[in-house]
Amino acid sequence: MTHNPWIRIGLAVFLAVAFAGPAAAKTYAIDPAHTSIVFRVNHLGFSNVFGRFNQFDGALDFDGDWTGGKVELTIQAGSIDTAVSKRDDHLRSPDFFNAEEFPTISFESSGVTKSTDTTGVLEGNLTMLGVTKPVRLEVTFNKVGPHPNPQMAGVEVAGFSATTTVKRSEFGMKTMVPNLGDDIEIWIEVEGHNK
Repeated sequence: MTHNPWIRIGLAVFLAVAFAGPAAAKTYAIDPAHTSIVFRVNHLGFSNVFGRFNQFDGALDFDGDWTGGKVELTIQAGSIDTAVSKRDDHLRSPDFFNAEEFPTISFESSGVTKSTDTTGVLEGNLTMLGVTKPVRLEVTFNKVGPHPNPQMAGVEVAGFSATTTVKRSEFGMKTMVPNLGDDIEIWIEVEGHNK
């Protein structure tokens, strides 16, 4: 047995890391008041129309390394809002989201690949109109830490930004393609709270 103290310390550190096991995962419930899901679609080549979904829920699970986490999100299709009620009613109809038959849009992640310490690619499955397709989102990890508001003492917050583009026709939403854009650009800003 060696009497060199540095070797003994190094061995102790190695064994501690090797047998410590993964850090306990934390769950962050999505805070709807500080989360936004926004999309943009081209209209006849003349302009781009923006819209959003107002009702959704979900959670983020992280175990200390944000690349090892999981994201689940469920969106209420009928909550679509483009600030024009007549158009929103049409978007809820079978021509587009068919919100009565398919009331939810869901996303479940399958993994994250790091690009830098704060950016990466989030992969997962998006289900819309009963069709599930793989999607890739460019993600920026914004911040994690205790909420600074004294009224939120003990609450840890995690924040992310994500963007992606999907083809609506791949999910069976083909009405007015290509005059009404097939490519839908999506921006997601997420704030999750761990209590």
